[in-house]
Amino acid sequence: MFNILKQYQYKKYSITLVAAVLLLGLTGAYLIRQVQTPEDGNLFLRHLVGLVGGLFVALVVSLFDYHFICAFYILMYLFNLLLLILVKVNGKTLNYAKRWVEIAGIQFQPSELSKVLLILFFSMLFTKFRHKINNFFVIMLSLVLIGIPVYFILEQPNLSTSLLIMFIFCAIIFAAGLSWKIILPVLFIGIPAFLGLLWYVQQDYQILLEPYQRNRVMSILHPEEHPETMFQQDNSVTAIGSGQLYGKAFTDNTDIRNYKYVPISESDFIFSVAGEEFGFIGSCFILFIYAVIIYICLATAKRAPDYLGMLIAVGVASMFMFQVFINIGVASSLLPNTGIPLPFMSYGLSSMISGMIAVGLILNIRIQPPQKIRGYYSRN
Repeated sequence: MFNILKQYQYKKYSITLVAAVLLLGLTGAYLIRQVQTPEDGNLFLRHLVGLVGGLFVALVVSLFDYHFICAFYILMYLFNLLLLILVKVNGKTLNYAKRWVEIAGIQFQPSELSKVLLILFFSMLFTKFRHKINNFFVIMLSLVLIGIPVYFILEQPNLSTSLLIMFIFCAIIFAAGLSWKIILPVLFIGIPAFLGLLWYVQQDYQILLEPYQRNRVMSILHPEEHPETMFQQDNSVTAIGSGQLYGKAFTDNTDIRNYKYVPISESDFIFSVAGEEFGFIGSCFILFIYAVIIYICLATAKRAPDYLGMLIAVGVASMFMFQVFINIGVASSLLPNTGIPLPFMSYGLSSMISGMIAVGLILNIRIQPPQKIRGYYSRN
């Protein structure tokens, strides 16, 4: 272990990535402090504790060779399934969803950890089968293996995280070298099928979505007919728009804020608070910071010393990309309302830790020594 630590190229340690994550975390802490109420407890302090603890986790993970971590990929997959089954059997229900478990007095959301564990699992799986990635058996096996955890997450119900995991899976298998001879037919069939599915879920007799999920889809398509469903998003848009160009943080000393009428503004709708406090310029700056993080992840994938590191970095980039797109799309009423946290800014220990583990993996890939990798790890 100590020999490996000596070989790392610490000059490639991305301080920019750490600084970007820290800046987003501190910004989130400020926004959470603005919205917390006496009934909520001290969310601000808990978020700061999670941020500091998360940075420590990222540091520790960055020092563990990702090859060593991925050697246990089968155990990680089984551990992930065990946690998801535990949620189904003995999970805690909050806001009509059973997504949390409590172990040793600590409550956490296993589906958040699933994102990182599945990135590692499929990166290693596709690395082992890289020369057979277009084999029918390998494709079907990977679909079955991704389908099992997605099923358990859908059962919670947690549609947003299920879609996120499927997006990550698609990004990794594409980066792994899936042939266009397979991708194009899937797109030719998939796009019309998606449009047909979108039509189907709008019908009263559909059975795929829960009633509340169907209402959210219908509310985006016909907002004037679903004012109750659109209440949260309408108020979120009002809050974002009221921030105008510069925001109210430094120009309005009153306590009058529109985001106080947005439920769960400390978590899934934290961007509505950012929009009102920091305005258009501040919101663009936040998006810029996320763009920097995603760029660093993609640059790490391009320069990764081997095939495995490249796939992990692509998976992490796709995870952050999808979360930012969906969270802000929902907060700005461009997408149906679905709960997904904004990385490092939203309140939630599970999301913070999973994001920090992903950051630690990127940092470790970057500092790997330039050595010739043989076997299935090689990029050649």
